[in-house]
Amino acid sequence: MKTVVQTLGAARIPQRRSRMLGMTLLELMAVVTVIGILGMIALPSYRQYVMRAHRAEAKSALLQLQANQERYYLANRSYGTVVQLQNALLLGGSGGNAFSERGTYRITVTAPTVTGYTATATPAAGAGFDMTDDAQCTSFSITAQGVRSAAGSDPARCW
Repeated sequence: MKTVVQTLGAARIPQRRSRMLGMTLLELMAVVTVIGILGMIALPSYRQYVMRAHRAEAKSALLQLQANQERYYLANRSYGTVVQLQNALLLGGSGGNAFSERGTYRITVTAPTVTGYTATATPAAGAGFDMTDDAQCTSFSITAQGVRSAAGSDPARCW
């Protein structure tokens, strides 16, 4: 029996210099520049959005305090201080320190009497998101009569 061996010659592929796949340094620098420009535009907008969200936290805390002051008034025929509201379990916190839900704003009640009070929310230093840099709305307040006010560079836009 005879074996037939066929030898196949290797097909010669023309040896061309193939271009390296990848990015050049110039292309990489262009991408980094575009990302940097987009970041410079987007970051201030995002910060303003986050500040507006935290301002809503202060307003919500004051409105909740206003409702709890009315509950306290029905039971005691007088508006209460922060400590009195905490003792009546109508306000969170302890020792006269009351904060908004996430602790971003400190809540105070000044001049509670039989006829009224003023509640104020001011940014708490060292909170999770520091709102002390917010120059537009530095504090929020509400009275027993429902009069809302704010302090800052643009208080009309705060409430």
